[in-house]
Amino acid sequence: MLTLEVARSWYPASDPVHGFDHIERVYFMVQRLAVEAGCDLEIVSAAALLHDAEGSHPADDTARHSHQHASADFARQFLLAEGWQEDRIEAVVHCIRAHRFRDEREQPQTLEAQILFDADKLDAIGAIGVARAIAFAARLGQPPYAPPSDHFRQHGETLPGEPHSAYHEYLFKLSKLEGRLFTLTARQIGAERHRFMAAFFERLAEESDL
Repeated sequence: MLTLEVARSWYPASDPVHGFDHIERVYFMVQRLAVEAGCDLEIVSAAALLHDAEGSHPADDTARHSHQHASADFARQFLLAEGWQEDRIEAVVHCIRAHRFRDEREQPQTLEAQILFDADKLDAIGAIGVARAIAFAARLGQPPYAPPSDHFRQHGETLPGEPHSAYHEYLFKLSKLEGRLFTLTARQIGAERHRFMAAFFERLAEESDL
């Protein structure tokens, strides 16, 4: 049976970005969003527990960029072994494949997929999002702040020798997440979290630019 305790073994406790604490927060957020939206709680709960099960470690850049597909394959095999029906497995797999911000090839088409997307993105903004962004940058040897080039601001690509700091990640991704949320409740939560995050990164830039 798929539970939080079963999922614990798939995620390193020491990973501050995609570790088990992230999974717990996403899991409990999907419970909240699912109840208010009236979706299939079993589908979205399973997707929350399985969505980063493979390849999400920030130090493995290649695996991280395709972790949604590796995690979807892992989920399919696990749920088959658990005796799930094929259509319900595919519903979970779609949620997982469609949850990644940087891969727009498969958009969240179901309410369950939209709720997983929202819960995962809410965990990337606000105070938790700030902490995760800085931790992620540190794991890759990048600073919390570096002045972004005009090229990065226009195209989202760093120039040779330009760090991809936590502030860069804020500009490229985190500042856009509020506008990508699907459900009303997530948008309400996201608005407050976005305000906090934006104020933090604006202050970080102000204190860092000498």
